[in-house]
Amino acid sequence: MFRNMRVILREKKPDDAINDYKWKTDPELAKLDACQPLTMPFNEYVFLYVSELQLSPLVKHEFSIETHNGEHIGNCAYYNVNRFRREAEIGILIGNRDYWDKGYGKEALVLLIDYTFGKYNLKRVHLKTLEWNIRAQNCFLKCGFNHCGKKKTAEHTFILMELPGTEWETAKTNLSFIHSKSS
Repeated sequence: MFRNMRVILREKKPDDAINDYKWKTDPELAKLDACQPLTMPFNEYVFLYVSELQLSPLVKHEFSIETHNGEHIGNCAYYNVNRFRREAEIGILIGNRDYWDKGYGKEALVLLIDYTFGKYNLKRVHLKTLEWNIRAQNCFLKCGFNHCGKKKTAEHTFILMELPGTEWETAKTNLSFIHSKSS
């Protein structure tokens, strides 16, 4: 568990399935994730969800984002860790709209980025976001990311962003809420 001023990153737990299902079936949130809303029934989703929690996170490690009063507001993850190139991809979703545009995503990202760089001694973290998702891009820029390209698929255009480890060391000194504690 990692915490800063207003958020905690913690391991996923079965109780998170309710919010995760609600967010994955929401058309607006699915659009932000460049996918279709989930259509499977909740009982099927819970079965798969609990099964996935029991697997070892070899290629992806997902965290729940929680407020200090215990409210589950989103998720973030690192994945595609390449130990040879010393890089990983990250992603985030603040599913609870009450916490949009208030800095919670930025705080969660700072914790995730710092943890991921430290755990794997990385040279770089990177991400992709939809070209039209300016709110997410602004958040990533505030965390120190830089644009490094575009990727087009048949349906979407993504902005590619990266954060080299050397720039992270500088960026995190400018982020006043970086002081985190783990427990």
